[in-house]
Amino acid sequence: MTAFLIALAVLVGGYFLYGLFIDRILETSASNPTPAYTKRDDIDFHPMPVWKVFLIQFLNIAGLGPIFGAIMGIMFGPAAFLWIALGTIFGGAVHDFASGVISLRQGGASLPEIVGGQLGNGVRRTMVIFSVLLLILVTAVFVSTPAGLLASMTPDYLDRKFWLIAIFAYYVLATLLPIDKLIGKIYPLFGFALLFMALGLLGVLIFTSVEIPVSFSEMMRPSTAPAAIFPMMFVSIACGAISGFHATQSPMMARCLTNEKLARPVFYGAMVAEGIVALIWAAAAVTYTGGYEQLSTYMTMDGHDAGSLVKDVSFSWLGTFGGILAILGVIAAPITTGDTALRSARLTVADFLHISQSKITRRILVTIPLIIVVALLMMMDFSVLWRYFAWSNQTLSVFTLWAVTVYLARHAKPWIITMLPAMFMTIVCVSYILCAPRPEGFGVDITAATLIGLTVAIIFAAIFLKYKNRLTVHQTANDD
Repeated sequence: MTAFLIALAVLVGGYFLYGLFIDRILETSASNPTPAYTKRDDIDFHPMPVWKVFLIQFLNIAGLGPIFGAIMGIMFGPAAFLWIALGTIFGGAVHDFASGVISLRQGGASLPEIVGGQLGNGVRRTMVIFSVLLLILVTAVFVSTPAGLLASMTPDYLDRKFWLIAIFAYYVLATLLPIDKLIGKIYPLFGFALLFMALGLLGVLIFTSVEIPVSFSEMMRPSTAPAAIFPMMFVSIACGAISGFHATQSPMMARCLTNEKLARPVFYGAMVAEGIVALIWAAAAVTYTGGYEQLSTYMTMDGHDAGSLVKDVSFSWLGTFGGILAILGVIAAPITTGDTALRSARLTVADFLHISQSKITRRILVTIPLIIVVALLMMMDFSVLWRYFAWSNQTLSVFTLWAVTVYLARHAKPWIITMLPAMFMTIVCVSYILCAPRPEGFGVDITAATLIGLTVAIIFAAIFLKYKNRLTVHQTANDD
């Protein structure tokens, strides 16, 4: 219990302390105009109240990652608690906050425009392809799981195929309609279900007699862990600590924010809220099953996976009615990520090709090719889709963190706050794809893979420092 409460306190305290520190570095100001007003079209650029913007941002980013990812991550031991807490505060929340503020100041620019503006047009074009592919992957991944859960809760004639079609149809509508017409109206309902789930489980963990078998005094990797902690755990947990996907969502809400000073509660705050959800599910998984060995045994039994564990925990701890609401919260999480992923893909493509989105015909024109690709991906095996999503998701965070680091250097800000997370995530992503078993990765020895990852991170850092030195000389010359 102590380890859980410490991690929870770090997350909450981190928002008020480190979040404020980052806010002062970024120098957010209420006097800066926001694109919600300067580019208002009432389609994608639309002023919305801060509570609604926060809720949409939170639901956008809180997909299956902080739930399923946390369950898979806690199998690596108490180190998962540390990564969720520290990764969120020093990595994920800074990543989301900074990318959101930069987008605000660049007229609601999408992620490839943000990264390309700092790292060059070549990287920008690469980012368009990479981020759109990730967003399409997210859309495909986050149709399957809620469809399966809904099918298990409804009559036989409302089978998985029916729910796949229904959810996908909703995604298309959410992509095409003005943001306040469907997303802005339905998200409060989804938000209630998700918050009930999190608060309900948190109440069980804190106020009942359950024992959380997690202690920071026993940091050894459990013998039943599925693989080495590094780099596997840092990719498994993904969205619960840091996620490149989030930076594709921040620009969408930057187009609806009415005041730049609200960026910290919306972007940094939503990531902290997601970290809390991840922490709760990590604790719930190991507590409900009774320990790491028991959790591993549960996950290897026929018919058992993260989805079945979520269902068992919800109904066992919260009763029938509470369990149904909790499951609806789990269903809401991927649905409210999948719909905005497809919408973000449309916006990214439209920004790159300079296609105005004011008319529905143009929005349809951009969306149709995306729908076709998503439909094809939905035919693939879910586990394969998830693995490639997890790695590409974390790799996108590497691009974003390095771009933010360059942005801070250009504005004479303390760039070290994003350079260190950028280097760490570079090592994680490079070593993961090298040591992951074939055909997912290259099957390289983990020690060699880690050394290569470290080398790549050092090379990137050297390139950045060389650039920064040239930038310093140029700025000094201008001052003279």
